[in-house]
Amino acid sequence: MKRWLIPLLTLPLAALATERVVSIGGDVTQIIYALNAQQDLVARDSTSLHPDDVAKLPDVCYMRQLNAEGILAMKPTLVLASEQAKPSLALQQVEQAGVKVITVTGATTLSAINQKIATVAQALHREDKGNALAQNIEKQLAAIPQQPLAVNVLFIMTYSGMAAMGAGTDTGADAAIRSAGLINAMGNIQHYHPLTQEGVIASAPQLVVIGADGLQALGGEANVWKLPGMAMTPAGQHSRLFVVDSMGLLGFGLDTPGVIAKLRKTAEAIKP
Repeated sequence: MKRWLIPLLTLPLAALATERVVSIGGDVTQIIYALNAQQDLVARDSTSLHPDDVAKLPDVCYMRQLNAEGILAMKPTLVLASEQAKPSLALQQVEQAGVKVITVTGATTLSAINQKIATVAQALHREDKGNALAQNIEKQLAAIPQQPLAVNVLFIMTYSGMAAMGAGTDTGADAAIRSAGLINAMGNIQHYHPLTQEGVIASAPQLVVIGADGLQALGGEANVWKLPGMAMTPAGQHSRLFVVDSMGLLGFGLDTPGVIAKLRKTAEAIKP
């Protein structure tokens, strides 16, 4: 037997196998990179924007507008898909074509972050790296104050050509605000609703949160305070605006603990 074959024969089969992975979901893709498994990635969806290198990969479309043919064209052996992409006929068709599809939780809770890490790490046979990554997340979460803080926070969602909307309950923004121990100013409504003067004034936000992409769509901070009723709120009167990476706040992925910690710190600086 050739000497160079001996080390190979001592490796587990999982280490010798290579996957062709399609990742659906920005949170899922970021975990793959953090596990140093990006060499297995052959494509990603349009919500996968971090790290920057991911832009070099083919884009199989938005996670809720997937096309089975587009995914299968990448010749994947494995699709790691966020639960947020479901229900998806395209993913069913991919699975029926013989490709393994693994669903990663889409729950909007801080505990879901490590569930995502565990699922992806197991699928890619990188449990040790997954455990190390999970420990790092636990340290970040432990640093976030747990005691409630009576600060009303309004999250604004807006994109180009779309009316600005406030985040109510049953949204990722609501979950993030509450995870920071803060109060959702629009907690009396469900889902996202267009902002109205009456509703905004009644909600009395002390801090407004908006994604960097949303701020750009509005044309800058000055236009935030021109939204209906905003100038008449405590946040508007004191120009209290916290700009975040939308995926970092709403995606409950690797960046979320850090973003929530910064949100909490910003809120703590507000004088009653």
